[in-house]
Amino acid sequence: MKLRRLGIVTALTAGAAAGSLALAPLATAVVPSTATIGFDCGSYGSGTATLTATQNGTAATISVSTSAITAPIPIGANSVRSTLTLTKNGSGTTTFTGNANPAIPSGGAVSTGPLNGTVAAGDSLEAASLNVVVFGISATCTATTPQNPGPFVF
Repeated sequence: MKLRRLGIVTALTAGAAAGSLALAPLATAVVPSTATIGFDCGSYGSGTATLTATQNGTAATISVSTSAITAPIPIGANSVRSTLTLTKNGSGTTTFTGNANPAIPSGGAVSTGPLNGTVAAGDSLEAASLNVVVFGISATCTATTPQNPGPFVF
């Protein structure tokens, strides 16, 4: 009798766990998760940038690593303020902002992010410009090539 009750309890527990899995929210993914783009930063330089995007529901992040801007002196972690402006669905714009960055050695390429933003299902975002503020000095980079392999679709 105890074995039979144990079997029923086990079956109910397994059924409840399966029901919990069925009710868990679906993971969302941005496609592609990584893209490259060309940037012109005026007197600060030009080059390519690698953008890496992630999504968690309506919250999204994009990290930027670029050879377009190099640090003239060492830059401490979390001291670069950045705004990435993206074309949204081909007509409007949206921004991703943040001040997270790794420590950057003198002469090193500037990396920034994750930059935080909000997205809706189906949003198509393509980088248009990047503004980076370091030690109060602002550098604005304008996209010179389309994102490759294409815009981020959330």
